[in-house]
Amino acid sequence: MMFSLALPLVTVAIGKLAGAIPAPEGLQARASDAPIASSAFSVDMSATAMPSSSFLPPAPTFASMAPAPGPSGGVGLNVTPIYEPMSDFDYQTMLLGLHQEFIELDLFHYGLMQFSQQDFAEAGITPEDMFLIEYMADQEVGHATMFIDMIEAAGAVATKPCNYSYPIGSVYEFLDFCQKITRLGESGTYGFLPHLNSQPSASLIAQAVTIEARQQLIFRQFEGLFPMPEWFVPSLTQSMQWTLLAPFITSCPAGSPHLEWQPFPALHIQNNPNASLVCGTSNSSAAAISTNCTALSAPGMMLNLTWDSPGQNVGPNNSYTTNTTAGSPAYVAWISQLNTTYTPLTNISGNAGLTQQPGGEIFGTGTAPLVNGTMFVLVTDSDPYVTPYNLSQLNPHVVAGPAIYQAG
Repeated sequence: MMFSLALPLVTVAIGKLAGAIPAPEGLQARASDAPIASSAFSVDMSATAMPSSSFLPPAPTFASMAPAPGPSGGVGLNVTPIYEPMSDFDYQTMLLGLHQEFIELDLFHYGLMQFSQQDFAEAGITPEDMFLIEYMADQEVGHATMFIDMIEAAGAVATKPCNYSYPIGSVYEFLDFCQKITRLGESGTYGFLPHLNSQPSASLIAQAVTIEARQQLIFRQFEGLFPMPEWFVPSLTQSMQWTLLAPFITSCPAGSPHLEWQPFPALHIQNNPNASLVCGTSNSSAAAISTNCTALSAPGMMLNLTWDSPGQNVGPNNSYTTNTTAGSPAYVAWISQLNTTYTPLTNISGNAGLTQQPGGEIFGTGTAPLVNGTMFVLVTDSDPYVTPYNLSQLNPHVVAGPAIYQAG
């Protein structure tokens, strides 16, 4: 490869941690020595995840102080912040976030190792673009280190890098998978940030997810998609995020903490829009700052959906089992922009059905369409009213999903 990394690996020191820590074992800034395989990390394939941890949140030790002059109100302005999980909810959420950072770090390295510079050039990606992907991998080193610092500050066990498997056979598929996996991390983070007991930790994670958003936009540009066809990025619950993330994790080292989030049965969109066919983005001039192809689907488009039955083993060492508490399938939930919109599920036959993409605009005529961009659909048993802040109320009604829908 005709590029080099000039930036050093930097560790972070946050909150009350005593200085910077070395990069965690197995966490590398460069992929140059990593083997070309389904994962850039080498771990014990026979390892099994440890049982659920009994995390005990630290006793609050906030020190009161006088808030800075200003308007009355606000939260956390008169305490000394502690950057660590303050509940089991926080701990399990940070473990999920760390899994997300590790898979992105591995994925970016994997693509650079798997495909040649010529392969990238044929997809319109230059050596400078490849360097940017490597730099994004280094950003994931920083994000993962931040999560590890916060988790270990509370005396808890952090997840380690695992082995992964990706549905990638070409540079185009690599770029497409990267823009989907970064959107998953972005949306999952937006979903949990306001609910963390440790809002000091949330403030740091927010500074990482803004980088994730930039990564997602860049991968869309590399793929030749319109960079940001939505006005708002949708949020997901932790269980929804884990449902989509877990199948790509094949094994983790012994002693890895077990995640408590519910993995739902997988949902499959049999006719998901393909940008390379709709916009012609698989040719050599695909990569672009922007494009006139601002949507890949339209209201009224019929989706052909199939889904797995519960009881499938997924995730690290197949140690997680998909499950659902929902009743019979009846609706499809479209999580996009600020909305969760429902359409009827029709022609239901076993684990298959049809639905039509809804129309509508966010704030009425002349504003952004409800459905666009890289967003999410689920099969549900009912159509409860939920908003981004209380989206977890949808979890008990999920029959299968989410699946990532490439609406634009």
